[in-house]
Amino acid sequence: MTCELGTSTINSGKQLRNPLSPPVLAIVIPCYNEEPVLGQTASVLSEKLRSLKTRQQVSSKSFVLFIDDGSGDRTWEIACRLHADSPELFHAVKFSHNRGHQNAIYAGLMESLRMGCDAAISMDADLQDDPNAIDDMVRSYRAGNQIVYGIRNNRDTDTAFKRITAESFYKLMTWMGAGTIPDHADFRLMSNAAIRALSQYSESNLFLRGIIPSLGFQSDKVFYKRGTRTAGTTKYPLSKMISFALEGITSFSVKPLHMITSTGFLSVIIGFIMLIYTILSICTGHTIAGWASMMFSIWILGGLILVSLGVVGEYIGKIYLETKHRPRYTIEQSI
Repeated sequence: MTCELGTSTINSGKQLRNPLSPPVLAIVIPCYNEEPVLGQTASVLSEKLRSLKTRQQVSSKSFVLFIDDGSGDRTWEIACRLHADSPELFHAVKFSHNRGHQNAIYAGLMESLRMGCDAAISMDADLQDDPNAIDDMVRSYRAGNQIVYGIRNNRDTDTAFKRITAESFYKLMTWMGAGTIPDHADFRLMSNAAIRALSQYSESNLFLRGIIPSLGFQSDKVFYKRGTRTAGTTKYPLSKMISFALEGITSFSVKPLHMITSTGFLSVIIGFIMLIYTILSICTGHTIAGWASMMFSIWILGGLILVSLGVVGEYIGKIYLETKHRPRYTIEQSI
């Protein structure tokens, strides 16, 4: 058993590979209670890598890396069994406790870099991300692109509510100034150079969908049809999606703070207007106090104050977490 702390800096002294040789590809799979689907996922990815290796699209040293994000089921046991059956193909890392999807992906990318990959693809364990799109990603990478985004080209499997909320999320993120890729989750290929650049980002509050586009490397898009979940249940219910959206906004944009300032100025202007209205009412003899208008003003201003405090509190909370400089994750075991 090995125990080590997650780090944020990777030695960049790796020798440049021959661009004509097949790259060593790592497929990073974050796992949280994926016992029902992990065996099938491993089988599908094993066949995909075998096909790529046969066609010499990737190196024979390419592998799959599972990141067990503190699962409470038999996920780690299954990963260990897969490694025992195919020690060169399957590797796994186990967190000491749950640290979240973004940290699991980050850890997988850093571990795959340490293991000598030329490029790494991150994808979920539920096989909703089409494994066949990996061929196009590798082809684009070998053509010179450092980052290749998997973009879903349909939402046929989503409910109307899910489609509306997803579209609203991407529009909101764009309006807030966070440079996310519409209809892209975390299914992407990153080159060795891009992962090394990502390792320099030391913040505790990770929002990879915003950070990675900001790296600035030459990129491409691969479109695919997102399927239905093979087994198990979604790890992103509505409450987590809302939390994820707030995390992205407050991690990548100060626009909410600007909005609070603008709202404050607007409230001051309204206050002056109400002052003028009050003076005119006194001059014309209409000085009967209006209960409705008073209650309206109290509730509106009270609500604005509470919302403003909440938004400012989100930013202060992030500053508090960042100043602690705690590791993003703790690796309990590696195989």
